[in-house]
Amino acid sequence: MTTRSLLLAVAAMSLSTATFAADARTYQVTGPVVDMTGDTITVQKGKDKWEISKSADTKTSGEVKKGDKVTVMYRMTATSIEAKSGAAKPSAKSHGKSAAPAAY
Repeated sequence: MTTRSLLLAVAAMSLSTATFAADARTYQVTGPVVDMTGDTITVQKGKDKWEISKSADTKTSGEVKKGDKVTVMYRMTATSIEAKSGAAKPSAKSHGKSAAPAAY
């Protein structure tokens, strides 16, 4: 493989990976609106209330008010990720054997 072909292949792979990572999975919830503020909408789905953030970029068709049945499309996007310490290591005594059941 020539250097040029290799560079083209790497460039194509990196572009497709970036596009894939940018496309977050879309979810939806449908139900009556139970509350609305400037930056949130709360929808009742069964016994659960779903409070979803909205922004100036959120597209809304029609005028939405409490009691209206709506379908909200949303994405789950991490705002921060905090690494925690690794899982606890098994003690040296156990060596893969399970503990004996407790006597009652």
